[in-house]
Amino acid sequence: MSRKPVQAQSGERSRTEVNFDKPQLLPQLFGEYDSNILALEERLGVYIHARGQRVVIEGSAEAVAHAREVLQELHSRVIRGEDIDTGLIEAVIAMSSEPPLTGILRSDIPEGTGGGAPPIMIRTRKKTIVPRSVAQTHYMRELMSNDMIFALGPAGTGKTYLAVAQAVAQLITGSVQRLILSRPAVEAGERLGFLPGDMKEKVDPYLRPIYDALYDCLPAEQVERRIASGEIEIAPIAFMRGRTLADAFVILDEAQNTTPAQMKMFLTRFGANSRMVICGDPNQVDLPGGPAASGLNDAVRRLEGVEGISFSWFTAADVVRHPIVGRIVQAYEGPNA
Repeated sequence: MSRKPVQAQSGERSRTEVNFDKPQLLPQLFGEYDSNILALEERLGVYIHARGQRVVIEGSAEAVAHAREVLQELHSRVIRGEDIDTGLIEAVIAMSSEPPLTGILRSDIPEGTGGGAPPIMIRTRKKTIVPRSVAQTHYMRELMSNDMIFALGPAGTGKTYLAVAQAVAQLITGSVQRLILSRPAVEAGERLGFLPGDMKEKVDPYLRPIYDALYDCLPAEQVERRIASGEIEIAPIAFMRGRTLADAFVILDEAQNTTPAQMKMFLTRFGANSRMVICGDPNQVDLPGGPAASGLNDAVRRLEGVEGISFSWFTAADVVRHPIVGRIVQAYEGPNA
């Protein structure tokens, strides 16, 4: 691998070497045609050259130290079987800009070795999920330890996906008996008119993101079997009225599009041995009347600080989709919005 060195960002030029003890994994780390290394070079302003299991990083002292930390974290994730893509690279770079990575996620320490806190992860039938941002790390801890969690922030930050993954993990282990996944059937700025079919066929288009997350965590045949048996229920929020949701993991998605009355009705369905996660973006309200009409915003105002209820806040910096999505969110919600 040989390329023209990039210009160091600033400061005195520095050089460091990193030796990896599993050189057979380096092709996965570097990516096809060294695409991951090229992304790191462009993003961090360093030059990275590899020969065998020895990797040389050149650039400013600060950039070299940053790149070394990111490269080592990415290598540890390859060892755990994670796929390295642009989104993960951006997430690890963002996490390394916060407190030291090892203080956020001890991914290199096996559980039970006494070397520190065990890794934060969610295990499902199809994959093991680890946090891709500092906010996700906090959120995943809340999902494991609290009974009612509000996850608030822009699209693409993993709010619903991680909640579904945790729900699936708890269903698999038997700590809950069923999953109840709901969202309001509100159109996002357009009118779809009459929809053909029975009730399920009418509401399924609104619930597609929840199905997508389920199929990513469970084999398709298990999803279908558990839906048929009632272990997994996916329904619009109107179907929650008059029920008590016990022994269940309950998720409300797109909660910003509930009215205050709907939100109160939903929250008071909470039953024994249950966990409830309310996901939404307070700034993306499709109701007539905008954010002032949102039951999510009303609930945050009323419930923040109430014992037993936790809040996880996400920002554009936590977007884990394509990096351009985070920049789009910032453009719409930043100071020039």
